[in-house]
Amino acid sequence: MRGLRKGRYDARLAEGAADIRAAQELRTLAFRAGQGALDADPFDERCRHILVHDTRDGTLVCCFRLLPLAGGASIEQSYSAQFYELSALSTFSGPMVEMGRFCIHPDYKDPDILRVAWGAMTRFVDDTGVEMLFGCSSFQGTEAEQYMDAFALLKDRHLAPKTLLPRIKAPKVFKFASKLRRFKPDAKRAMLGMPPLLRTYLMMGGWVSDHAVVDQDLNTLHVFTGLEIKSIPENRKRLLRATAT
Repeated sequence: MRGLRKGRYDARLAEGAADIRAAQELRTLAFRAGQGALDADPFDERCRHILVHDTRDGTLVCCFRLLPLAGGASIEQSYSAQFYELSALSTFSGPMVEMGRFCIHPDYKDPDILRVAWGAMTRFVDDTGVEMLFGCSSFQGTEAEQYMDAFALLKDRHLAPKTLLPRIKAPKVFKFASKLRRFKPDAKRAMLGMPPLLRTYLMMGGWVSDHAVVDQDLNTLHVFTGLEIKSIPENRKRLLRATAT
């Protein structure tokens, strides 16, 4: 993937151990502040890492990692497969890529950072012929009560097709699709509670699992999220590709 520069931000693939270490340090700040341990795992060696820098001073403001898979037959090699039973996706025939550990520096609130990150992702998808993006979209904290409207909206509008629906595998989950069957969400509160990355997935036609995994290690609740590239509305594709050029 070629580098991408938009305004004050530059996105590129990591080029070596120092770049990956910088990504791990930003992830630690975002996911494990105060814990002391570096956010690193064996998947780092198998993934491509995209870094977004502020060109004014070189600060790393966003990062995420990508695990390309030839198709659904390799889905058990993914990070997400630790938490979800993904056999429904095993027959997906096209190239896939798992996006993981997406984070933005907590001191930066500029929405252009997310736009540049998605521009870089779009360029990667176009360059490699990916047909599905997937991963875990995380809500901060492990108490589901603060996100009832968001989960109810996911239940009402954004559940995965039954043919692709991930099943329960993790020992502790919140079954929002069944528990909130009669809960009517406030759409405004729901969107305010939705993580920015997940909002972007949903705007492009993405779907989610019917349950959230309680991840005590990262202090998050996360839902499996999938997006078939062919399902992205044409106007969204034009906007993404405009950002990617």
